[in-house]
Amino acid sequence: MASVQLRFYEELNDFLAPAVRKTTFRHDFDRRTSVKDMIESFGVPHTEVDIILVNGRSVDFSHIVQDGDRISVYPVFESLDITPLVRLRPAPLRTPAFVLDANLGRLARYLRLLGFDCLYRNDYDDDTVANIAAREPRTVLTRDRALLQRKLITRGYFVRAVRPRVQVGEVLARFDLYRQVSPFCRCTRCNGLLQPVDKQAVTDRLEPKTRKYYDSFLQCSACGQVYWQGSHHERAQGLINALTRRPPPADDP
Repeated sequence: MASVQLRFYEELNDFLAPAVRKTTFRHDFDRRTSVKDMIESFGVPHTEVDIILVNGRSVDFSHIVQDGDRISVYPVFESLDITPLVRLRPAPLRTPAFVLDANLGRLARYLRLLGFDCLYRNDYDDDTVANIAAREPRTVLTRDRALLQRKLITRGYFVRAVRPRVQVGEVLARFDLYRQVSPFCRCTRCNGLLQPVDKQAVTDRLEPKTRKYYDSFLQCSACGQVYWQGSHHERAQGLINALTRRPPPADDP
């Protein structure tokens, strides 16, 4: 029977059993295994991991674990300079292009309202999400841990919050997207880009009062949905302000 010493850092502990959180612990194993498979055996999706150190040396997911190894597993780094270490993917995890599973429809609409590229349909199954993520590529947002353990997915995030508005703040903070918010540039229904459109081109689709009082319109380049700054616009702006409000900084210890 072989054994290793393991330590998971920061938010990776969210996936662990309480007894092994934020501590170094022993793990016994009896078969040849990669460090990726060992990490995921604890329920930690590989998409949440950015750096693995084995005996102080940076390795990739294919590293075969040896008896006596000391393994440290780190999440995405926000500010530390990790240039000398082996990144586990050729590009950063953070890219503001997402695909969401079928259970995150409200989150998708909110993120589209803020201007982010979010593919979502309520009939997406796990295979569809994984294939889209690999083909385009996109970052998967999900509350399904098993989905993130698929080898096909290299970019992904397990959304911890349950309430959609809280989920938005979580995603903005996790991927540092506050400065990339660009409201009213995407269709909240289908994710298409909005383009200015001449009033005459859409006048037959407008209600009489809208036709009378408004002159500036946007139209989705994908589905044709028409938008204008009516009374709903002020409510939408209030929602945007609430969604993009940064949490207060934590108190110093």
